[in-house]
Amino acid sequence: MLISYILVLLIGLCLGSFLNVVIYRLPREFSLVFPSSSCPHCQHKLKWFHNIPLFSFIFLRGKCAFCHQKISLRYPVVEIITGLVGIFLLWKFGLTLSFATACIFSLILIVLIFIDLEHQLLPDILTLSLLWLGLLTSLFSVYTDSHSAIIGAVTGYLSLWLIANIYEFFTHREGMGYGDFKLLAALGAWAGWQSLINIVLISSITGAVIGVFLLITKKANTQTPIPFGPFLAIAGFIVLFCLTQS
Repeated sequence: MLISYILVLLIGLCLGSFLNVVIYRLPREFSLVFPSSSCPHCQHKLKWFHNIPLFSFIFLRGKCAFCHQKISLRYPVVEIITGLVGIFLLWKFGLTLSFATACIFSLILIVLIFIDLEHQLLPDILTLSLLWLGLLTSLFSVYTDSHSAIIGAVTGYLSLWLIANIYEFFTHREGMGYGDFKLLAALGAWAGWQSLINIVLISSITGAVIGVFLLITKKANTQTPIPFGPFLAIAGFIVLFCLTQS
């Protein structure tokens, strides 16, 4: 079993490296395949040994091998998170269909989290793919039945849409974007309508705590937009995999 965990960790690190490519290129509408990886600062094409997940970052001491500009910490963080999530899911589900679908779900969430943090954007290609995959998974009752998934998708979207429109009506400011509505719809499709209250509650509390912390530390003010997508994604992961029985 230890070998399985080590293998999943290594595969997770490699997948995390690819997720970093997606996180950087997708919002910029670049091809995910061509050209090959290059430094975002000096545009110098990287050698294959500069792309070894995590180890290259350590070996290069967090700097580009050519221009010596600092490499974003996002790269090793995403790789580590992806590897650790893989280990957790293997421990939770074993080598089952639940494990395979949970990995796909988690990989998409990780990309969404970091794109939203950097660009305040939740690309439709990811949120809608997650939605349809959730509905497809429900046909096999992996996490919930199709009846609960369909209601969850509809309720998830409409609930945030209603809240956002009420907020905008009274404050004349946009509170959430349509990407958040679609993400909650996707989470509802995966976890069922019964889990939506927990997802919204956990994400709201977490968002409020982080918001207050940023205000206290003066890293943000009341006008600073804080993306809600990462909190929804984390809450969805917690509810689906930590608060339910395998």
